[in-house]
Amino acid sequence: MTTPLNALRTGSRVPGPSTTPTISPALTSAPTSTPPTACCRSSDASCDLFSNHVDVFAERVFALLVEVDVAEEGAIERAIDESVTTFGGLDVLFNNAGNPGSLGRVEDIDMALFDRTVAIHLRGVFLGIRAAARIMRPQGHGSIINTASVAGLRANYGGHDYSAAKAAIAHLTKTTANELGEDGVRVNAICPGGIATSIFGRGAGLDADAAESTIAVMEVVLADIAPMKRSGQPIDIAECALWLASDSSSFVNGQAIAVDGGLVTGPTYRTSRARTESMVPMLADMPNQVQ
Repeated sequence: MTTPLNALRTGSRVPGPSTTPTISPALTSAPTSTPPTACCRSSDASCDLFSNHVDVFAERVFALLVEVDVAEEGAIERAIDESVTTFGGLDVLFNNAGNPGSLGRVEDIDMALFDRTVAIHLRGVFLGIRAAARIMRPQGHGSIINTASVAGLRANYGGHDYSAAKAAIAHLTKTTANELGEDGVRVNAICPGGIATSIFGRGAGLDADAAESTIAVMEVVLADIAPMKRSGQPIDIAECALWLASDSSSFVNGQAIAVDGGLVTGPTYRTSRARTESMVPMLADMPNQVQ
């Protein structure tokens, strides 16, 4: 018989069906993962949409929606308190709230958007870790999962504010894992690569419906950026989160795990090989050109 887990996941990245803070598919299907609590970052339409779909999971999990802004001090504590009161504890926290951030040149970035991006990502993750630690450290166990990004590991995979915040999350994961690991609490980060979601459309300023319609296009675009010839899917991230939430990863702590099809290994071999093959004839002909 498996032991149920009480898990809280922060969600929504601005209103719209594509950003509904639903429970991760892998978490809903796992026999060791009931019941999760969903917590979106602000009051918006996606929260209403989530609440309308809670019953879908009724036979397998119990779900609770708590509307908070993760960047507001004390807000995540309220969500955790409600989760503990309703479900009896907290075993897993998945800090997954975010926004696309800025995409323009550094000299054109709006500071209000910069501050909001850093607040949602870095401040929000820190507040989540702090709140969870207050529950998990005394109980002697727990798994905290933070969403970072390959944009925090390499340049040009995101805007400056988004990338800097994600890099900070990856390092915050290490520093807090070092401290909390002594009390049986693990802290790890997931660094998604080219995942085909509506975040690209939202980053371009599209509304929710229009951004949702870009997913099929992004699947094609992202299919050729990494060694593995396909785009990432949300389920790829969910499966990694499930593993980090479970006892199967009980000796994994302080890691920033890239789920990216090999993107951060460097330029694809096929691209580099094509460049080299086109360069060899040119180099071989250079002595003739010199004469």
